[in-house]
Amino acid sequence: MIDWLIAFSVKHQTAIQIAYAAAATAAVTAHGQREQGRMAEAMYEREAKEAEVEASGRELQRREQINRRLAQNVVGIAGSGMSGEGTPASIALEDAKKIGVSESMETLSDRLKAAQLRREGRLARETGNLNASSTLLKAGIGVASGGGYGG
Repeated sequence: MIDWLIAFSVKHQTAIQIAYAAAATAAVTAHGQREQGRMAEAMYEREAKEAEVEASGRELQRREQINRRLAQNVVGIAGSGMSGEGTPASIALEDAKKIGVSESMETLSDRLKAAQLRREGRLARETGNLNASSTLLKAGIGVASGGGYGG
């Protein structure tokens, strides 16, 4: 009877140790998955900031170019001896409008790119959190059913 009790105790103790090991493995794996998601989010955030800085630089260059073109138009109209009315002025105004629309589209495109990068970062973090939760749930089910952690 004592031999059976000792054997049962050793077997039970081994099962508990396996359960603890499975739980610890699952916790470490889940933590890694969460951290991976956070790191991916941080990477996307950095990329979004870099895209915004690059966009600001391009916008500054475009504005300088626009100002030069508009100044050339004004100098051209003034040098021709024409007044600020009529066809040359209309052409200059229409050119300025086209430049403004083009500038708006480029700015919008840059903002959308940065926003997309941030969304991808949030998705990466959420995916990491979901993977971690799934790992913990699978481990809990495995331990509860006596099968340990199935990874």
